[in-house]
Amino acid sequence: MPSYSAVFRTRGYLALFLAAALSTWGDYLARVVVAAFVLDKTGSPFAAAATFAVSLLPSIFGRSLLAPIADRVPYKYVLIVAHLLRAALVGVLILAVSTYQSEPGQAAAAQPLLTLFALLFVIELVGGPAVSSSQILMTDLFKDRRLYSRALGLGTISEQVNQAIGLTLGGLLVAWVGAVLGLWFDLATFLLSALVITLVVGTEAVRGTPSAGVAGFFRDIGEGARYLFRHPVLVSLLALSLCSVWAMAAPEAVAIAYAQDQTGSTRLGGLLMAAPIFGAVVGLLMVGRWQPERQNSRIIVMALLMPLPLVMTVFAPPLPITWLLWFGCGVLQAFMLPLQATFSLVVPAQMRGRVFGLGGALSVAASGAAYLVAGYLAGKTTPAHAVAICAGVSILAIIMLGFRWPRAALSQAVKTAYDS
Repeated sequence: MPSYSAVFRTRGYLALFLAAALSTWGDYLARVVVAAFVLDKTGSPFAAAATFAVSLLPSIFGRSLLAPIADRVPYKYVLIVAHLLRAALVGVLILAVSTYQSEPGQAAAAQPLLTLFALLFVIELVGGPAVSSSQILMTDLFKDRRLYSRALGLGTISEQVNQAIGLTLGGLLVAWVGAVLGLWFDLATFLLSALVITLVVGTEAVRGTPSAGVAGFFRDIGEGARYLFRHPVLVSLLALSLCSVWAMAAPEAVAIAYAQDQTGSTRLGGLLMAAPIFGAVVGLLMVGRWQPERQNSRIIVMALLMPLPLVMTVFAPPLPITWLLWFGCGVLQAFMLPLQATFSLVVPAQMRGRVFGLGGALSVAASGAAYLVAGYLAGKTTPAHAVAICAGVSILAIIMLGFRWPRAALSQAVKTAYDS
């Protein structure tokens, strides 16, 4: 496999790597700053948690309904406009927060809450087409598909780390300088991302001929959905992702409640929540060293093993043991690297925006459902039982999928994708 240094030597990649980091920081900064402001104004943890829920919903609609934009407009312009629009919306958010900051009390916060949630919703919605455009840009940037697989692994590791940085920065900025200055920093990240893309990314012509008009726009969405669900390899890879997300989301959903059950305090909840993330980074570094053929031949096995450590959570072991179990689950989540890389390369260039968007929207929706179900089960039983139940659901679903796993078709698709 090519080295990580070879990825960074690819012309333009380093600048795009930094732009992606800034954009991720901006996403999570906005969520944390608004959540902290809402908590301060209302005193309601539920209202603060609703901020994160609001930020998840538009990602589903933005990726699915707006995905055809990435097949109609050169990705350079989609990315620039998306970042500039988000910067402008953060500017409006700054004005709203500045206005409402002087209004004390919960009664005064009811109407401002709706405004803040609406702004955050639109900020995340606008980012939907940018996600698909970024994926298309990466497939075009790396003509060597093995180098692309390596770059995707590096990008996934970076995304995990940058999410943690964005969350940490958001919390620190609110504590040190307040919500308004924190949002100014957020605005700057989007402007810098737009500037980097303007200077570094070339303009590539749109592939294919999209349908004309508004009706054609929605016809393109339908065409993308039909292609996705009729392709045996793509639909199997997507199904595996959707089956696995129940086990992958459950630990994060109940980590704080689990820590409270074990220690009587929520202080260690964040550390427990980070266990699968740290594990995923280690797993990605290991799996990233394998050739694509080896990676893909082990997808279904790693996916089946991934939930097993979580089943042991049913015994509610001490926190250090639980941390190690969840870390092990994270290591095995590295099967998502070849899954995502192969999915990206199998999709024809002219269909990538729509198919990437639909696949991403379904994954986000499944994650949201898994969060809700895990939280509900934790309330009805215990956090430990909730994690074990979700892991069991994933295991059963993956076993059923394994009986219909398209091994020969996947092997041929990998050979075609990486030898081209």
